[in-house]
Amino acid sequence: MRPVYLDNNATTRVDPDVVAAMLPYFTEHYGNPSSAHDLGVAARRALKRARGSVRALIGAGSDDEIQFTSGGTESDNSAILGALDATDGRDEVIVSAVEHPAILALVAQLANSGRIKAHVIPVDQAGRLNRARYRAALSTRVALVSIMWANNETGVLFPVEELAEEAKAVGALFHSDAIQAAGRIPIEVRKTSIDLMSLSAHKLHGPKGVGALYVRLGLTLKPLICGGRQERGRRAGTENLPGVVGFGRAAEIAHAALASDPARMRALRDRLQRSLSDRIPDAFVVGQTEPRLPNTSAVACDAAEADAIALMLNRAGIAVSTGAACAAGSFASSHVLRAMNVPAAVAQGATRFSFSRDNCDDDVDRVLAAMPSIVERLRGHPRVAPQPVAAAA
Repeated sequence: MRPVYLDNNATTRVDPDVVAAMLPYFTEHYGNPSSAHDLGVAARRALKRARGSVRALIGAGSDDEIQFTSGGTESDNSAILGALDATDGRDEVIVSAVEHPAILALVAQLANSGRIKAHVIPVDQAGRLNRARYRAALSTRVALVSIMWANNETGVLFPVEELAEEAKAVGALFHSDAIQAAGRIPIEVRKTSIDLMSLSAHKLHGPKGVGALYVRLGLTLKPLICGGRQERGRRAGTENLPGVVGFGRAAEIAHAALASDPARMRALRDRLQRSLSDRIPDAFVVGQTEPRLPNTSAVACDAAEADAIALMLNRAGIAVSTGAACAAGSFASSHVLRAMNVPAAVAQGATRFSFSRDNCDDDVDRVLAAMPSIVERLRGHPRVAPQPVAAAA
């Protein structure tokens, strides 16, 4: 039976058209983009086209604002460290309590070393940022605000356009980790006050190991990786040309599909979460009252551990997760759900379903056929088999 893959916030299947676009850059167009000969020129043209495709996906104003990286983590680190170096005399950073570990771990390290003062802004039970605490933390000491566009575990969207305006009012730079949002909802970053934005190819059917950092035109960051003059001197090292080409093609496909894919994924997600809530007592959708990504649903089941749910779904050929893939192997409940004050007994039973354009109604049917009985079994209430009706005498 075909496996059901509903862990697309961890990674997506590489689109066959993306693979086809990449292959020639391993064997035929293998030149270094920095070389002056014909093979280098061809490689440079491919790099330029990919940059333009990523720019178009996020609505940036210039190709020069797109800097290719090795992935989302490097983009996040480059943004934070670069912003600190670019804002002399400021030593405070604001983040939300539900940021990706690529943000939180670095900010904690910087704070523990005494380099910065960190303001970690809480969220409520719906996943909403505490705006009063956010505004209270803003001051002329703040170098950078880093708030994700969409949470990777719950799908809850943050009002980053408004938050960026408020940061701008005190002269702080604003970064958004848009890794889950790009390609799933429309973005026009040039119409916002966002200065920096992180992207990753493998979240939108591109290859792993390649990402991008949007850097607003006019903002100069100190390179995280030093050496050659690649990426206009902003990121040393020969570009991963096949990966970048794949990212560009994935961005083109995602951009074209924004007119149809979000609505279709939302319909699948809504049917799944509505039916699970109807069929499983004491189950609810985390953050369901808030605007969310159209593809993401975290379903929490009281008194049933998510790790066990995911394991048993996996045995049924259904791939899901219990939170961020980077936290796999941890026995602690999700830091996102803890920040939302979800009761521990419920948080341990939160299963994340994340859809892509590859999913269909049959995938939802397979989950609905398997999960209610799994939860019932884990709660210690096995389903009672129907008793045979006695034959009439």
